[in-house]
Amino acid sequence: MGLDLGQKRIGVALSDPLLLTATGHSVIPRRGLEKDIHTICDLVKEYDVGEIVVGLPVRTTGEEGPEAEKARGFAQRLQKRCPQSQIVFFDERFTTVVAERVLIEGNVRRKQRRQVVDKLAAAVVLQNYLDYRSRKEELSEGE
Repeated sequence: MGLDLGQKRIGVALSDPLLLTATGHSVIPRRGLEKDIHTICDLVKEYDVGEIVVGLPVRTTGEEGPEAEKARGFAQRLQKRCPQSQIVFFDERFTTVVAERVLIEGNVRRKQRRQVVDKLAAAVVLQNYLDYRSRKEELSEGE
């Protein structure tokens, strides 16, 4: 599962069972920390999620700012409520920009873009992580 944590919405993406492709799943409107975490934990149980990839908003310099600190705090609370899943952080720089660009190139209207950009950004974060993980495994097998 991939999460794109926004101030107003949380984008959710899921991978296929073989961990090859990520697909946008849903957008969770923010309703408070406990309700948000409860909703995510319900999805974790429903889809038997073993790993949750949380997009980490890192600055272009590579440093973590207050947004990254908030994401880490959210993930810490999520881990307590969903201990069956491992939490992994992955750089989310420019994922929303990429998602917006894809939607614009697909001629999706602005109002519709707002409704799907978060789950698409979550899919980009998750796909980047899956690709990274796959390359890492290939390298370790080649040794």
